[in-house]
Amino acid sequence: MADEHRTYFNSVDWNALQEDHPIGEGFLAFAGKSADEIRQHQERLFARCVERAWKVPFYQRLWGEAGVEPGDIKGLDTLPKLPSFDKADIMASIERAPPLGDFAGFESYGSARPPVVMHTTSGTTGTPQVLLFGAKGREAQNLLLGRLYRFQGLRPDDVVHSVYGHGMINGGHYVREAVIHWTSALFLSAGTGVETRSVRQVELMRDFGATVIVGFADYIKKLARVAAEQRIDPVNDLNIRMISGHLGREDKHALSESWGGAECFDWYGVGDTGCIAGEGPDRDGLYVMEDAQFLEICDIESGQPVRDGSDGDMVCTCLYKDDIYPIIRFNTHDVSRVKTGRSALGLNFKRIEGFLGRSDNMVKIRGLNIFPQAVGPLLEDIDAFTGEFICRAVRHPDGRDEFIVCAEVSGDRNDTLRSAFKSLLKQKLGLDCGVELFEPGALADLTQTEKRQKPIRLIDERFA
Repeated sequence: MADEHRTYFNSVDWNALQEDHPIGEGFLAFAGKSADEIRQHQERLFARCVERAWKVPFYQRLWGEAGVEPGDIKGLDTLPKLPSFDKADIMASIERAPPLGDFAGFESYGSARPPVVMHTTSGTTGTPQVLLFGAKGREAQNLLLGRLYRFQGLRPDDVVHSVYGHGMINGGHYVREAVIHWTSALFLSAGTGVETRSVRQVELMRDFGATVIVGFADYIKKLARVAAEQRIDPVNDLNIRMISGHLGREDKHALSESWGGAECFDWYGVGDTGCIAGEGPDRDGLYVMEDAQFLEICDIESGQPVRDGSDGDMVCTCLYKDDIYPIIRFNTHDVSRVKTGRSALGLNFKRIEGFLGRSDNMVKIRGLNIFPQAVGPLLEDIDAFTGEFICRAVRHPDGRDEFIVCAEVSGDRNDTLRSAFKSLLKQKLGLDCGVELFEPGALADLTQTEKRQKPIRLIDERFA
């Protein structure tokens, strides 16, 4: 019987991949090109994605139901006329054709299907979603993140300590591949606090000389507190000089100080798309990787693109995914806005403000829209706040809605401190909020910081 296996590394045209998505000095040269030159590159890659998508049952159905026919999609200017899709549509695809759905397009390959990488999302927004990657698409994602780390200042002699989760979850595997395939740094796959106890993680950093931490800000902050509890000094006993992760609206100065002045960099992406945007050495907005990602900021209600500077859902088209699971107009439901003005680095890639909250996790309290993830950074203004919090939305018997912020604090949990938090939230949010104070560690079962890559920040009890 003939051996028909197709290997992962022989399924990628490595030279073509790096021509389409340059790395190192080539990346900076490409990002400095004119808007017209960048657009020409994008259009070429987009045409390949559209051709591939028309062979996939998921897009045949999605576009067909919207009255779109082959030939209607003339280029990127057509995108606003196409329907977007989100996780719910992917889950419906899986229900329609279990267990992997019909969004990957396996059928069109026949027996010549390329190797596939399979993971799932973390399940932060519900049931974990299947993620499928062809070898070419996977390595493009890896390149984008490895390239970003280098852009931010990762050095060949760095030791990278990763707190991203593993198992079926994509995050930890993705970050590991990005670092070991596209940088020369040494990589420590510590994972979450469930995979490697927090105390042991701090010891690993010390014993192996970690210089860079990558992961979600919530857990990185927790590790700083654990180090202090173990009498391991971030300055004298550790040598962390750089932190790169999903920071959103976190107080970068406070995070930096907790690790002895480490430089902190934000980046954004989701499991389906990989790295979409990230801060550079100027730390003035997140540069969209426009050689590989076409990002629209769209009105949360109408779905139409908004003007630069306005908030909206991030809707992403992956220009490199012309193999397994093409992505054209994926609505992340994560909110951001385009940053106006010129780049200090002379780069012509679009910049965004980063993650501002989730439109499907936004709560409306007495006419005000509140993003729970944005509350934590506001609380950092009070020294007693230890970094852990969760928000509750409750409805009283008289029909009045209340937003309650539960925060862990050090020291006395007295009325004076509670009033200070209430005044701060009133000033920052424009809303009278309830405030409940807890001792450090008391909210762990609710936030699940030790267990989840993205802690729970909202419990909406109004409709329970």
